[in-house]
Amino acid sequence: MQQESLVEYGARRVIITITAIFCALLEIVDTTIVNVALNDMRGNLGATLTEVGWVVTAYAIGNVIIVPMTSWLSQQFGRRTYFAASIILFTVCSFLCGNATGIWELVFFRFLQGVGGGALLVTSQTIITESYPVEKRGMAQAIYGLGVIIGPTLGPPLGGYIVDHYAWPYIFYINLPIGLIAALLTLQFVRSPKYGEKKAISDIDWWGIIFLAMFVGSLQYVLERGQDDDWFNDNAIIVLSVTAFLGFFFFIWRELEYKNPIVELRVLKNGNLRVGTILSFILGFGLYGSTFIIPLYTQSTLGWTAQQSGALMIPAALTTAFMMPLIGQLLQKGVPQQYLVAAGMILFFLYSFWGYKILTPDTGKDNFFWMLIVRGLGMGMLFIPITTLSLSTLKGQQIGQGAAFTGMMRQLGGSFGVALITTFMARRNVLHRSDLVSNLDPSNPAVQQRIQGMQHSFMAKGMTADRALQSGYQSLDYMITKQAAVLSYMDVFLYLGVMFLICVPFVLMVRGNRGKKVDLSQAAH
Repeated sequence: MQQESLVEYGARRVIITITAIFCALLEIVDTTIVNVALNDMRGNLGATLTEVGWVVTAYAIGNVIIVPMTSWLSQQFGRRTYFAASIILFTVCSFLCGNATGIWELVFFRFLQGVGGGALLVTSQTIITESYPVEKRGMAQAIYGLGVIIGPTLGPPLGGYIVDHYAWPYIFYINLPIGLIAALLTLQFVRSPKYGEKKAISDIDWWGIIFLAMFVGSLQYVLERGQDDDWFNDNAIIVLSVTAFLGFFFFIWRELEYKNPIVELRVLKNGNLRVGTILSFILGFGLYGSTFIIPLYTQSTLGWTAQQSGALMIPAALTTAFMMPLIGQLLQKGVPQQYLVAAGMILFFLYSFWGYKILTPDTGKDNFFWMLIVRGLGMGMLFIPITTLSLSTLKGQQIGQGAAFTGMMRQLGGSFGVALITTFMARRNVLHRSDLVSNLDPSNPAVQQRIQGMQHSFMAKGMTADRALQSGYQSLDYMITKQAAVLSYMDVFLYLGVMFLICVPFVLMVRGNRGKKVDLSQAAH
């Protein structure tokens, strides 16, 4: 079916672009902003650590369930209506989250907020892509990419500032004015493409929706809660792993058989999109994984505040922001995407290896600066080329479907990344601790001398000999624990870097638009 042109010009395009970026930022910042406020929520709402973890999990589940359905929902209700409704749902739920009086009330509204938020990310990408003429689509992706890359970085420092100076409900209340303005601008300026006939209620793929929710909801739960609940030693994890597998199997079968599928899997016949979805998964793994471990290391091992560790990431985010337009220009001049992706992966490897080399129990702030700048450069070279490669040969309605796949894979990559890193670190921690303890022979004169030195220093502070000796042993135990944690972080950096390095030859084998200018889809023709 021929589709009207949705290319915009002048002030209208600027307003639509700003609206879409704000919506993407709202969604992504909210993914990470709550992390630094969990402790305050726990105390305020009288929740356990496991219960408060659901504040993050519920949002992620709502998000991942809705992302693959956004293209279909846009078609069913009209993109403008669906996008505006999602912004309103997100904004109203932000208010309700801030007003929640119990932990499960907060978790329920966070789930609904995630359902509203999932649409913001993918639909804003499609709107920006279609608002720009074909020759400027690389630049359009650069502009959109700013929001996606900077969002996870902005969350922790912003959340830290709000929690330190105000109270945790305000991390939700700041969404209200932005959400209200974005909804009004969407209703005024965003246009809906004419996709053809809407589906009758009887034609809606209800089983597809159920199987999809079973699959991604269960998988997300397993990934988020697995390490805390000791993986397959927990009955809920076993049941939900089986549910996820069955949901996946029946979802694929249903979507390939049904005439009006909720998710159009056939679009994955496109080779570029297939490669793009895999690369998006790896990008999510690296982006969310490294955004997760650096604040964790600086706060738990180095003793920094949430605001300090969040601020550490800002120069890297600004570097990425600076890189985005340059990469957009290179793509417009015909530089093959796969070369840029390979270069970005090599830079990410260098960043990881650098991290592996500098981590100690007391690494200084200045040591991180150039390492994180390299990360910023690498991220800038990965995001836009991967997105343009994924969507480069899709047309019309397929752009939205392709954006939904890459968006979902990026989110799932992040969830897998955080889950695997958490598990890996817990296992390595036990291993390193037992290694370090086995090397501490109590009969060794050097060990005895160290403990006696600590005992004398505690006695000098007025402790009895017995108490001072006990404190000496406790200090030694604390040092071992800290050293084991640092060794675990070093392992994570090394393995993350190696994973990206292994991908380089595979990326270079992809047949992209070698020597051609980027033609980011023929949409809107």
